[in-house]
Amino acid sequence: MCYYPHISNFSHIRHNLCRLMTLSLSIQEFLLINPKSFIGRNKEGQHRFFVSLVYSCRYFRKGEIYMSEQRRLKDFEELRYRDDFMFGKVMEDRELCREVLECLLQRPVGELTELQTQKEFKYTSDGKPMRLDVYNEDSDRAVYDAEMENLNHKTVESHQLPKRSRFYQAAIDIDYMNKGNSYKKLPESTVMFICTFDPFHLGLSQYTFREACEEKQGLGLDDGTVKIFYNCCYEGNDIPEDLRCFYDYVETGCAESDLTRKIDAAVVNGRRNEIWRSQYMKEWVIIQDAIEDERERAE
Repeated sequence: MCYYPHISNFSHIRHNLCRLMTLSLSIQEFLLINPKSFIGRNKEGQHRFFVSLVYSCRYFRKGEIYMSEQRRLKDFEELRYRDDFMFGKVMEDRELCREVLECLLQRPVGELTELQTQKEFKYTSDGKPMRLDVYNEDSDRAVYDAEMENLNHKTVESHQLPKRSRFYQAAIDIDYMNKGNSYKKLPESTVMFICTFDPFHLGLSQYTFREACEEKQGLGLDDGTVKIFYNCCYEGNDIPEDLRCFYDYVETGCAESDLTRKIDAAVVNGRRNEIWRSQYMKEWVIIQDAIEDERERAE
């Protein structure tokens, strides 16, 4: 945290910052996305839109400027496939997403009939949404959830990946049943965490979990669920070449296979997409506001 006591007229700076950010993002909304997307909103929607634009100004208060690592916005041009926002955007391409799934699973995947990035589930007690990075359903009724995981200055344990995998699996099942389906017809589902670190510190290339009987070896529960944690920092050579290239691309950004070159081309094009840039900025502002609210409640 940096403090500047010599700045006396801080309200003036804050006021101008609000005006600048509002003007900048409003122009992007009007000119880059679609003017009708704003004009067609009701008064409440328009109000929410403008409020979201000035959220970040809340961090400039009491003569303090917060410059913590967690709140530093990564330049849009620096985003890589491993970054959550770019990962979700690139995976919106159905064919590319299917190829990535086939590379990870090392088996064919049916045609994707449903693909949603940042799919929301609102099952928490406080009403806050839980979001899946990339949710897919294929023509064989199999469901796949792919999550990109970075440490982000946290410990591996603080990510709570085992409990999160359980939570995500439950959310997928409940969402399916809430559509009027019977539990007897629950689809095969796979929750995948693409980790830029070793999630279990055992040096394996991946960790695959299925329900099984402890007393009888070889007796599986066969409930149709699988949880897989991929270790992209694995350095061994005993994995398929396409998966090796995918791991290397996630880690280094160097594309050396047909698949990773397709991904890299999508990333490069994405960095030039001004609509994505606007969405990235607004999403970051909203996330930081949520972080600030949590910090204030903890004080």
